[in-house]
Amino acid sequence: MKSTLLLATFFVSTLLSAQSFKKYPVSNSGCFMYSYCEPKYDIDYSEDSSKVYTGECKSGDVTYGVICIKLLRSVDDLNTAEDLMISYVDYLKESFEIKKAAGYGKGHRLNNNEATRGILDYWEDKDKDKWKIKSWTDGNFIGFMYAYSAKELPEQKVNVFLDSFRFPGM
Repeated sequence: MKSTLLLATFFVSTLLSAQSFKKYPVSNSGCFMYSYCEPKYDIDYSEDSSKVYTGECKSGDVTYGVICIKLLRSVDDLNTAEDLMISYVDYLKESFEIKKAAGYGKGHRLNNNEATRGILDYWEDKDKDKWKIKSWTDGNFIGFMYAYSAKELPEQKVNVFLDSFRFPGM
């Protein structure tokens, strides 16, 4: 009886302290993501006139963000789309003043979907914040997901977030 009460108390406290992980639209892009907090979005255009949706929010010590780019011209060849995605991420790396990077890990597929390509990297910025990023493309969109913190990132939570991007119709 005593151990049952102790176990029940543990589960209730765990549930109460658990953060909510909800599905959110990435502005009006048609894309979605799951996040621990609700981002506020800005809409802009890239140099090639592709529409760019940028959103960020904070949960605890971690800042979570997404940049969704609706490509002006679709790219049918996924290797070419991956190269374009990497050039966007290289640009973002400069914009975020990243000073260290592990290097892109290629070969990722969003939800094992062969019609997608993804990359992964670990960064450190000028303020010594630790970043983990994943970027996805289907040739129509690029979804750049990131999390950063001055402290160690909660790897499991961050991984779930980075893999939560959804293209329209997915």
